[in-house]
Amino acid sequence: MNKFASAHWEGSIKEGKGTISTHSGALKDQPYGFNTRFEDEPGSNPEELLGGAHAACFSMALSLELGNAGFTPERIDTKAKVTLDKDGDGFSITKIHLDLTAKIPDISDQKFQEIANGAKAGCPVSKVLNADITLKATLDQ
Repeated sequence: MNKFASAHWEGSIKEGKGTISTHSGALKDQPYGFNTRFEDEPGSNPEELLGGAHAACFSMALSLELGNAGFTPERIDTKAKVTLDKDGDGFSITKIHLDLTAKIPDISDQKFQEIANGAKAGCPVSKVLNADITLKATLDQ
């Protein structure tokens, strides 16, 4: 299975701009640039795309692991906070924090934490990243 996305860039790092597109069309010529990455201007950036991919992958992995353990989630909500830190002359993604809230009938918090941490470790996006990935899991009763 191969999935792809593409990026187009024109100009210098600060004055230039680009667009991001995905094969599925979910993103088509979505603008990004220095201002959307470092100055909170409207548009996308690699860190939020990575966060979205990680949150989606983790949520699916959690659903799989819950199902394997005999539980069916009513809902899973995951937010991924991606930290970009100055690193010498450049930048590095140093941390991703997953903030999970889920409603799962008939599960103990201990079992929920165990399954959530297993999903964090087993998620394909977690496996590919070389960053400190943390998780806060909240079970709604």
